[in-house]
Parts: sequence; C-alpha cells; structure tokens
Amino acid sequence: MAYLSDIEIAQSITMEPIGKIAKKIKVKDDSYEPYGKYKAKLDLSLLNREGKDGKLILVTAITPTPAGEGKTTTTIGLADGLRKIGKKSVVALREPSLGPVFGVKGGAAGGGYAQVVPMEDINLHFTGDFHAIGAANNLLAAMLDNHIYQGNALNIDPRRITWHRCVDMNDRQLRFVTNGLGGRVNGVPREDAYDITVASEIMAVLCLSESLSDLKARLSRIIVGYTYNDEPVTAGDLKAAGAMTALLRDALKPNLVQTLEGTPAIVHGGPFANIAHGCNSVIATRMAMKLGAYAVTEAGFGADLGAEKFLDIKCRVAGLKPSAVVVVATVRALKMHGGRAKNELGTEDLQALEKGLPNLLRHVSNITQVYKLPAVVAVNRFPTDTDAEIALVIEKCAKLGVKAILSDVWAKGGEGGIELAKEVVRLCNKSNNFSFSYPDEYSIEKKIETVVQRVYRGAGINIVPAAQKQIDKLASMGLSNLPVCIAKTQYSFSDDMTKLGAPDNFTVTVRNVKVSAGAGFIVVLTGDIMTMPGLPKVPAAEKIDVLDDGTMVGLF
Repeated sequence: MAYLSDIEIAQSITMEPIGKIAKKIKVKDDSYEPYGKYKAKLDLSLLNREGKDGKLILVTAITPTPAGEGKTTTTIGLADGLRKIGKKSVVALREPSLGPVFGVKGGAAGGGYAQVVPMEDINLHFTGDFHAIGAANNLLAAMLDNHIYQGNALNIDPRRITWHRCVDMNDRQLRFVTNGLGGRVNGVPREDAYDITVASEIMAVLCLSESLSDLKARLSRIIVGYTYNDEPVTAGDLKAAGAMTALLRDALKPNLVQTLEGTPAIVHGGPFANIAHGCNSVIATRMAMKLGAYAVTEAGFGADLGAEKFLDIKCRVAGLKPSAVVVVATVRALKMHGGRAKNELGTEDLQALEKGLPNLLRHVSNITQVYKLPAVVAVNRFPTDTDAEIALVIEKCAKLGVKAILSDVWAKGGEGGIELAKEVVRLCNKSNNFSFSYPDEYSIEKKIETVVQRVYRGAGINIVPAAQKQIDKLASMGLSNLPVCIAKTQYSFSDDMTKLGAPDNFTVTVRNVKVSAGAGFIVVLTGDIMTMPGLPKVPAAEKIDVLDDGTMVGLF
C-alpha cells in the first residue's frame, strides 16, 4: 500500500486564512500581525487578557531510538482530538532547526494527518526568528572581538572567551576555527568555535524571557568570557544588550499557525534538549494557556531530558504547573530497547518487548512518583504491531496505575486521538501535588547527583577535577541557587549511548560545567556532547527540490 508523504498530505489540505484561526481564539485584528496568508505574530499584550488560564498538558516520550516515537505528531493529534470532543485546545510547539531538516530527515511539524501547516515554511525560514537569534548572537561576538581589537579596556583574556559564533546549519567544518588572521587590520588572532543556532544561549534566553524588559535584562547578564584577573565579562559590560534586543524585538512574539484540521497552533523557539532545555518559549506556553482551555505542549527527546528540564527549569522559572503528562511510546522502539535490530521489528517478539518495557515504565514512574503528576501512555500503533504486543504494554502500564491508550493520529488525525483526549481531560480534572526533583537550596553537586539518582536512576556522579574547579568558581560567584541543565546523550538514561532499556548502577561523569547566566541555569556537560552537528553521508538536502511552479518536493 502506497502512503502519501508528509508534504504531499500537507499540500492536499486547504488551509484557513490566519485571520479565521485568530478568531477561533478570540484574537482581534489589532492583536496580531500577518506574515502572509497563513502565519502571524501574536502581540504580547494578549498575555494580559483577563480570565482563567487553561490546563497545561505536557507530551513527552520514552528514550528515542531510530524506530521513532512520534512525539510531535501525538501532540498535534491530541490537540485536534480535544477539539473533536468539544474542548477549546491550543497546541504550542518548538520551531525546527534548519540543521536537522537538511541533515537527518526530520522536521518538527508533525507527520501524517497530524501536522502543523504551512509545513514548508515552518521547517525552513518561517518568520525569521532563528535568523534574528543568529544575528544577535553574532553581533555580540563581533562587539566582543572589536572591543579587544580597539584596546581591550575591559582587560579581557582572549584565551578565556566562552562566547561562540553560530549558524543554523549542520557544519562540522566550523566546530573549531582560528580567526583574526592576515595581519593587524584583520583582528586579533585567536581560536574560536561555532555552535548551531539552537545551541546558542540567546535561544535559551529568548525561550525563558517573559517580556521585552526581561529579555533585555537576561541578555545583559550573558557571560562572554573572563578577564586576566578572572572576573566575568558580560554583554552588559560590552554595551551590547540594547542592540541585541532590537534584533530580537519581533522574534520574541510567538507565531500563530494551524493544524491540518484548523486547530490554532503557536510555534515559537526551539532549544535542543540534549544540550539546552528543549522546550518552546515560556511566552508561547503562557499564550496557549491564555487563549485555550487546554494548552498542549511538548518537550524534546525522552522524558529524562526534555520533560526533566521542562519541569525542573521551565516550570520553576515561569511558575507553571502541568495538569497532565502524556508519555509517547511505540512497540517498535520498545523492542529496540529490548535488543532487536531496526530491521527485525516487523515480527512479533514478546520477549524483546518485555525486555524493553522497563524503559517506558521508568519514564512513567518518574512522572508519577518523582514529579507527582498524573500520566497516560500514548501508544503509536504501527501496522506490524500485534494484539498480543499491545496487550502486554497495556498490562504493564496498568500495574503502575497508568492507562495505555492506542493513538492513531498519524493515519486519522484528531479522530485517532479522541480516546487519548478523553483520558487527558479526565486526568486534568484531578488535583496533583506537582513537585520538582530537587529544591533551589541544594548545592550544584547535590542537584546534579539528585537528577542522576532520582530521574536517571544511576548510582551517582563522578566529577572530574577540572569540572569541580568550575563548580567551585560558580559557587563563589553566588550562582549555586540556579537550576542545572544536564547535557547528555538522548539515547540512554546513562551518559553512555549504548546502554539501552533501563540501565542501573551506572555512574555519570561530569566533564565540564559552565553558566548560562542570561538563561538562568548551569549547563552540566557529560560525555561527548556536540554543539555543532555534522551532515550524514547522504543528507536529506539531496532530495529537496522546487518545481517550476514553485511547489516544494522532497521535504519529508
């Protein structure tokens, strides 16, 4: 049976004018700015709208595998499903990065009949937010190097510059560079590096800011390096925050689009979850809660990364309290966690499934026992899944007091998400005792250890001497009260990507610690985490093209 590609499905749908989508959430003409026919920027004044905020629903997933989980697809399908049962839902998603779009085939606009559109725009330039973030990042880098070139009044040590340039494309050639070569008039020679734009601290700053004034204050606190006397140098010291805010003024406004079924969708911001906090913007989430009775949002990668950071960082910073959590899983992915190869997933294997199920159960247990939130498991059914395999997943989840519900939103859109929507509404009507995995007053070391032990279920941590020195420095700067953002592989609970399933008794090695003072968290690097990905042997870009009539093809 031949299936339509995601882009073919999206192009077969007649989109509603963005003004009609705005009217569904009672947004007047003077409160949004159209970007063409089907996109708009929402005015921040909508955050002050009177009335009760909607329920907040977080969609997360098991530890990702090459078999796929479908978290964004489920998020969109759930929002459509809620509309199908008469609930006023709004979905809030992250924006895709161009790097993965042209690298490993995959965007962030959903799939099948659960997509946000126009998917071509969303997966490419969209409204220019990422370009603005890149420009602000590189303006700061330019002002930093110019300050040193023009006499270095701040006494900055060029060997201790921590600020990198960025570009929103996978380009391994730029991971480590030497610049300022060619003589005195061309700058001061030094080693430098590029990050992908979504790894820039400015992305995290924009996503955690609550207003234009808050954005400017956070930008000014960004630490770009240290002086010869070991004192931090900030963007504020370089007098760069005002100009950076000017570049980001419009990017701070969230973007309104729609699902294939006309459900209002807010798409804004997109930090990676393995190296940053992995959630869309605080403003987008608040806007969705203000404009809908149910706000459905997602966090990146598995629940040990995206959900942990959504709950421990974003909810802490913004004062948010989720009403329910959806944990997405597939039988195929669970069998991979049980030891089956990707090309062996099409046949029934209850033994491999049972061996892989602890991964799902650990994520569910973390949500219900560590964070004290009600949860439901959404099982994305593939045609090769057998009734016995589905029954086993439902049985194991039931023992934790959690329902597992089949989700068929990829094939059926909102219709395939009705049962999931009903269970989410039921959970939202229950009270919960949401709590963080660690309190503010813990030391930096204790916070890291607590996440490793309570969420990853490891034995403890090993801090290398250089990282301990960095922790001591941050503590002396009075930054111990900040939450920790642990950067690790997305493929395992541990810091070893080969340890699938639900490993235990492992130790996580802390190799590097730095502060994102503007974002307001401490970044803890474990393992070999790259902030600039590379392209694969056969990039997805090779299949993307534009026909003579302007129609785009090959984009998923």
